[in-house]
Amino acid sequence: MYAVSPLILLALVALAGGGWSAWRARAQGADPAIRSRPQLWGLLGAASAAVGAAVLLAPLNFCPFELDGDGNADQLNVLIGIFLLVAGAYLVHRVVMLLVGRWLRGEGLPGAGETRPGTFRGPAARLFALLCLAPTLTILAIFLYYPMFDTFQLSTQLARLGAPRTRFVCMRNFNQLLSDPDYGRTLLVSFFLAAFIVVFSLAFSLLIAQMAYRPITGGRIYRALLVWPYALSPVIAGIIFQLLFHNTAGVLNHILDTLFGFEVSWLLDPSIAPWTVIVASIWNILGFCILFYIAGLQNVPDDLLEAAAIDGASAWQRFFSITFPLLAPITFFLVVTTTTYAFFDTYGLIDFLTAGGPVESTTTMMYEVFEVGVVARNLGSAAARSLLLFGIVIGVTIVQFRFSRGRVMYGS
Repeated sequence: MYAVSPLILLALVALAGGGWSAWRARAQGADPAIRSRPQLWGLLGAASAAVGAAVLLAPLNFCPFELDGDGNADQLNVLIGIFLLVAGAYLVHRVVMLLVGRWLRGEGLPGAGETRPGTFRGPAARLFALLCLAPTLTILAIFLYYPMFDTFQLSTQLARLGAPRTRFVCMRNFNQLLSDPDYGRTLLVSFFLAAFIVVFSLAFSLLIAQMAYRPITGGRIYRALLVWPYALSPVIAGIIFQLLFHNTAGVLNHILDTLFGFEVSWLLDPSIAPWTVIVASIWNILGFCILFYIAGLQNVPDDLLEAAAIDGASAWQRFFSITFPLLAPITFFLVVTTTTYAFFDTYGLIDFLTAGGPVESTTTMMYEVFEVGVVARNLGSAAARSLLLFGIVIGVTIVQFRFSRGRVMYGS
């Protein structure tokens, strides 16, 4: 028995999607192709929203809204179900309305109006293009999209590593995860590390790139040496910094003890260990950021800088008024890539450097996925954690795109 009938839920979602679409159609004053068809727009909105809601919940048999043996509904399960309902409806509705809107305006599919050299024209040419893309699409389907679907399916099951059987438990893995107070601490640690890694890696790399870009003897060799740390994997970076910051046999503590007579618990103090991870992560990703900033500085017009210098602008004024705004596209790209690195790729570094300690002060969401899934052998809970991490990173990326809209200018 359900707390709310699935048919009623789908009907409410369809009503909301249809009403919103019809209102938007009437509000499109500058688009007569859409404004003249509010009824059709409303029906499409209702159908796409209902289909989107069913895409995520129908495979689960709408289990988040089921009643337990005592006839009660779990509030957290209901909230998760509502989130899936709204997310599925919004995504499918947005895609369908975008494609139909372009078709009604005679624009075709996205990219169909492009006339750049190399564009495939005609059915035969497009079929050839599709055949060229087939290997890539096949690889993506096998190694990316299917594992994503399988992870979602696994997150709804009670599954143990090595166990031959699984049992469907609906949203229990997510329920336990969201109600776990320790996971909130892991979330804060992940965002704390990611924020400082992104901010400091971009700041230091831009400063170093600005200095390395100046014409000096042996500049190419110097710039190549600045980039090489990125060629090392996070695991190797963790080993290197383990040798530097080890509490008893570390090089840095040996120098401090010899010169000043004291040592620092770089990896054993919960208040210092996160900063050690941040420093190691910044060093590992710094070369990548420097490489892109040096490439970007080559595209800053010298005549603008010379004109500003003639007008009396100081070096700081020229940097913040000309150089930095022109580097906005590269900065935005690096913000997205370093955010992904901070959330995902620091696992190997943390594992070799601190192993998530001390007192879980460096245990991130990605590190906990491995600990729960492989060490504790709880695949269902690990899958739920990985999906939540994926959703958070996608959400952060969307916020970054929204924030950069109107602030990042491409071209001249």
